[in-house]
Amino acid sequence: MESVIEAISALFARISPIKPDRIEKLPQSGSDRTYFRLYSGENTFIATYNLNRKETQTFVYFSRHFEKAGLPVPQILAVNEEDTIYLQQDLGTDSLLNKLEQHGHQAYAYGLFQKSLAALARLQVLGDSGLDYSWCLTAREFGKQAILSDLLYFKYYFLDTLQLPYDKQAMLDDFDALSTYLTRTEYKYFMMRDFQSRNIIVKDDEVSFIDYQGGMKGALQYDVASMLWQAKAELSEEWKDSLLEYYMDRVDELLGREIDRVTFVSQYNGYVLIRLMQVMGAYGFRGLFERKAHFLASIPLALRNLKFFIEHKRIGIVTPEFDRVLKLVVTDDMIRRFEPPQANEATPLMIEINSFSYKKGIPKDGSENGGGFVFDMRGILNPGRFDEYKTLSGKDKPVQDFLEQRTKMNEFLNSVWDLVDITVEEYLRRGFDHLMINFGCTGGQHRSVYAAEQTARHLRNKYKLKIKLDHTNTDNWVRTLPANDKPSA
Repeated sequence: MESVIEAISALFARISPIKPDRIEKLPQSGSDRTYFRLYSGENTFIATYNLNRKETQTFVYFSRHFEKAGLPVPQILAVNEEDTIYLQQDLGTDSLLNKLEQHGHQAYAYGLFQKSLAALARLQVLGDSGLDYSWCLTAREFGKQAILSDLLYFKYYFLDTLQLPYDKQAMLDDFDALSTYLTRTEYKYFMMRDFQSRNIIVKDDEVSFIDYQGGMKGALQYDVASMLWQAKAELSEEWKDSLLEYYMDRVDELLGREIDRVTFVSQYNGYVLIRLMQVMGAYGFRGLFERKAHFLASIPLALRNLKFFIEHKRIGIVTPEFDRVLKLVVTDDMIRRFEPPQANEATPLMIEINSFSYKKGIPKDGSENGGGFVFDMRGILNPGRFDEYKTLSGKDKPVQDFLEQRTKMNEFLNSVWDLVDITVEEYLRRGFDHLMINFGCTGGQHRSVYAAEQTARHLRNKYKLKIKLDHTNTDNWVRTLPANDKPSA
């Protein structure tokens, strides 16, 4: 990662004579792209590192095309010769989802959803004009094969993982019929493909879009379905219906004619189902296969979303085997299978988490049970070996950035949590009252402290557990550099 940061600095030199004050790696999302925020005086920029050169080229082309059309996308500032790193305008840190979580389902958030849908309609219709679809990453159009691909994504990575019995040929016949029905739409323009509240950035109450490199020509309804039915947003039925009407009004204005709303809404419901299938496939792959906590936690929400849809909506075509299997997938027992148990006020379980120095020894468990987990962090590169981090701890952001960007700490902790979660869930089920988890490193100041802090956060968020967190070697932390270690003036 250090070589990537150096390459980003070199690219930044093309647009600024001043070196960035710092380059901060951003949390990894569901993609393989790595994002960084560059700080230079009062200004900030976003750098993207991506070994998929075609993906970079597509995003850059789309961005420049949309910018010329006056659409709300980030400006591309520089791209390296290898097409693996590009710099872009920093649109800000608040997504529409952030705003929804901050303000709740009130008038302010509703207004932002309206702005987003109005901007989407413009991006779809105006962005389609003159766009060279040969730049698309996969298919140029979201046609029958792409729809089938989404359905099969759900089948392979989610449905087959559950090992539910079904008639495979009948299911494939239903997939074929549904995909044929949905390709017969009159309204095909640019389709972002992943239009959701996380990919809508809000700054000064105006909206901009990111993450559209997977776009192609397709039905207008798909992106609207993606946004309004995003499980995490939990929009009410009233909001969904009124926002869909608002969007169709904006499309009428852009096209200069009224769309056939009966047909449009019927096919919209079909695209809602396709989008829900694509999301469930992604959650299955990222969560059940790659064991990423965010995606695992999202599965119950997505299943409840799907359950509401199949109980209240119709898509204008009969798919008997597909319908039967979907009803099995959204049973209460199936949803509970993916929901972690939650602690409450009466839950006796207390999790004791310690960081420690191996020089001082492993903390003793004073409970009646004794034992617990002990994880050795010394296989992770030690920030304490570098002067700029010696007097800091794992609670300080520069150390956290170092561990997240330059070591395998995230992979290590994901493996730790896979183990710990099994025990925690069993202890909750059996009514146990204590579990100790210890993280040790050389000085008990950097790696073990970070691991203990992050594990406490993970368990609070996932299980709502009571946590007793102790950094046992605080008194021996390095507070100042020895005179011979201090940099010369």
